[in-house]
Amino acid sequence: MIALASDHGGYDLKIALTRHLEAKGISYKDYGCYDRQSCDYPDFGKAAAAAVAGGECEKGILVCTTGIGISIAANKVSGIRCAFCTEPYLAKMTRAHNDANMLALGGGITGVDLACAIVDTFLETPFSGAAKHQKRIDKIEQIYPYQ
Repeated sequence: MIALASDHGGYDLKIALTRHLEAKGISYKDYGCYDRQSCDYPDFGKAAAAAVAGGECEKGILVCTTGIGISIAANKVSGIRCAFCTEPYLAKMTRAHNDANMLALGGGITGVDLACAIVDTFLETPFSGAAKHQKRIDKIEQIYPYQ
């Protein structure tokens, strides 16, 4: 299951992505927001990230106006590796090298067709499993929490 979340600035793209996921037969859970009324992206990014970190969802997709703020919020949750991607190659590399478990998109900067291509690449690309990449992921996990 995929965790989805957005703020008001990412709402329209999130709705388009739900249709895309449904057409592909991919299950998801929507952690909000549920309309275009102004709201705070950390609330929804945290909820979706907690579902991924807790194992309720396998991966997550987040959308705010730029994709930046909601990715920062998600990355505050222990165990989350959320990558902001603007094209499919970045989605491929963050899965293959970083084993990213969440994807962030910018609803104000990324069109629906491109966003769907990024999502497909993110969901279809496996982690390489290469020892050098796992070593780096392990080092990232040891940073949290930084004191």
